[in-house]
Amino acid sequence: MWLVLTDSHDNMDLIKKVPKLVKEYNINTIFHCGDFVSPFTLPYIIQDEIDFYGVFGNNDGEKLLLYEKSKKKIKNGPITIEKENKKIFLMHEPYSLMAAENSGIYDYIFFGHTHEIVQRKTGNTVILNPGEFSGWLTGKSTYGIIELKTGTVQIKDV
Repeated sequence: MWLVLTDSHDNMDLIKKVPKLVKEYNINTIFHCGDFVSPFTLPYIIQDEIDFYGVFGNNDGEKLLLYEKSKKKIKNGPITIEKENKKIFLMHEPYSLMAAENSGIYDYIFFGHTHEIVQRKTGNTVILNPGEFSGWLTGKSTYGIIELKTGTVQIKDV
């Protein structure tokens, strides 16, 4: 199972729940679409024995420390990942969303920035913005769960 997060924005009360989500859903991979904000959030998001992929967001001010504390796992996006025979396009701001979506190259496109839930499919490509994990802007804290065996994509409330 995959966990897709974005826009966690230092909401430590909610970020501290990530390890529980990992256990509850038997997560093997976490994708974070940016706006961690501070490095002190990372021990809850990046966990031993769980694969992690992340990109910087526009509110990530301490990029050097985030990069170092993430063991170089947070990168400038967009990035392409190949995982479990799937091709994933990961970004924060959706500047290249339409081009990636219409390319037909990717199985999954994950993005953040807008704080709005987006879940659709174009051809064989699943496009997902799980909304904001922090809940600061919309008052709703959400994340995405992907079950690869069934292809199920769910948006869940924290």
